[in-house]
Amino acid sequence: MAGPELLLDSSIRLWVVLPIVFITFFVGIIRHYVTQLLQSDKKVDLEQVSDSQVLLRSRILRENGKYIPRQSFAMRKHYFNNVETGFFKKVKRKVVPKNPMTDTSMLTDMMKGNLTNVLPMIVIGGWINWAFSGFVITKVPFPLTLRFKPMLQRGIDLLSLDASWVSSASWYFLNVFGLRSMYSLILGQDNAADQSRVMQDQMTGAAMAMPPDPNKAFKSEWEALEIVEHKWALENVEEELMSKDLNFGNVFSQDLKSTMF
Repeated sequence: MAGPELLLDSSIRLWVVLPIVFITFFVGIIRHYVTQLLQSDKKVDLEQVSDSQVLLRSRILRENGKYIPRQSFAMRKHYFNNVETGFFKKVKRKVVPKNPMTDTSMLTDMMKGNLTNVLPMIVIGGWINWAFSGFVITKVPFPLTLRFKPMLQRGIDLLSLDASWVSSASWYFLNVFGLRSMYSLILGQDNAADQSRVMQDQMTGAAMAMPPDPNKAFKSEWEALEIVEHKWALENVEEELMSKDLNFGNVFSQDLKSTMF
């Protein structure tokens, strides 16, 4: 037999639910603009940009080489894939991995990220847990198992309470990760207020610290371009165009009607 249903005071909506939503939202807005102010200009490596453009040109040649004559395709392929003077064979880049412990710029960016993302989350979360602790504020509209109680009822140790009820502390964390659509609507897609995206960037930061090896990219692109055979797609385009009935009469009649009316 199910127990009696809880009846929440309507004042909880005005003094607990809405303040937590507004505080979480405006803290995200402030964090976005503070991050924009503290963001340092990243140095662009001209050599890396040049290599990426070369790889892009080679990929375009592989995909759209059929629209240029065979001689033009052979000249471009010779520039990239010649065994002695080809770009992919001649150019060798020296890859020097950056050490985050000795790179002052990376350390500064990590400190700025912790200052604008981790610290406000800890401070605001602790203050909300202290000011609004012990409140049961809402209920999800579907039943849940007991495994969800630690996630949705943080700060309330009551075994007889249904797992569908949400505490104030859990409501704060739900808002932290649930307001991303509002941030994207107001601030755009690439915003610093989305806490889930910030955490994902921090998790992948170690992988992105290691630059990709351009020599491996050159080798794979050389192999891909080497097996491409030219087949001109516009070889008989004149004959195909002249053999079709273009029916210019209807076009001229429509233009004449439009100018008359």
